[in-house]
Amino acid sequence: MAAAGGSGADTESDDEREPEGPPGESWYLAACQRYGATPISHVLRHMAGPELTVRHRGLGPQCAKALALYLMVNTSIIKLNLSDNWLQGEGAAAIAEMLKENCYISAVDLSDNKLGVEGAKAFSAMLLENTTIVSLQLSGNEFDDHAAKYLADALKANNKVEILDLSYNMLGDKAGEVLGMAIAENMGLKELKISWNHFCSQGAAALAKGLGANIYLKVLDVSYNGFDNSGAAALGEALKTNNVLEELNISNNRISVEGALRFALGLKENKTLKNLNMTRNPMQSEGCFGVLKALQANSDTSVEILDLPDIPVNKEFADLCDAVKILYPNLLIRHGGNTMLQRKRQSKVELQA
Repeated sequence: MAAAGGSGADTESDDEREPEGPPGESWYLAACQRYGATPISHVLRHMAGPELTVRHRGLGPQCAKALALYLMVNTSIIKLNLSDNWLQGEGAAAIAEMLKENCYISAVDLSDNKLGVEGAKAFSAMLLENTTIVSLQLSGNEFDDHAAKYLADALKANNKVEILDLSYNMLGDKAGEVLGMAIAENMGLKELKISWNHFCSQGAAALAKGLGANIYLKVLDVSYNGFDNSGAAALGEALKTNNVLEELNISNNRISVEGALRFALGLKENKTLKNLNMTRNPMQSEGCFGVLKALQANSDTSVEILDLPDIPVNKEFADLCDAVKILYPNLLIRHGGNTMLQRKRQSKVELQA
């Protein structure tokens, strides 16, 4: 009797025992049972493929834990998209722990999951160990200046992630300072999106300083922030020394004529930038003229696309466009057009009709 009792004490419950056989449906169902989660039919249908996308399903933390437990042993999935599932920090922690063990998943999208500071902390710890992930989408997760500290720590230590999206968060000037230092030290990122945040002049200057020291980043999107003129000037200084960046989006950043002219000073010396987007900045025709004049003066410029589509320009700018296109025939310039010329042409057409 005693032996039987001892045997019963050592026996795992059905919820804790790992299922037999290779990882598959039985493993996932057992994980769901353990965490009291409802199995997702979409997961069951796609668990053998290279990509698992489960979006807008409201999974929550418990379903995330069950899925993470299964993915711990899955070797076929290399792309994971769980965006917009209300995972919160608790669910993010489970996914992060899984990614410490899983060495097959290389692309992760956890956008719009309310991860917050707890999620940022969990993913930072994961990125200190993971060497497989190259693309990480974390937009819309309520990351603030406090969360930025953890994100910066990860950027300093992890050189494997090449694409990082932190857009649509609440990162402000303090975040700009710590992230700027991290960008300067990072040796892996090739594309960084930090649009739709709260970076203003001070944070923008810190980010720009980091860009100036970085020698790997090729694509940077800081659109829909508050860089203002001082931030634009700092970016101009960064472009003087940065010889790697190829695409820069600084649209909708409250950059006026003054900021555009100070930014243009960097364009006079930069040799690598190919695509520049300055849409929806109050820089007027004078600011646009200064930017284009800088490109005209730089015989080593690589700019192929200059986007200014929402900014009306005058005849002086239109004439400069014609001259620059002769000098650089492959340069595409998109601007708001000359309203006076357009009205004259419209009137002429109406008279002829």
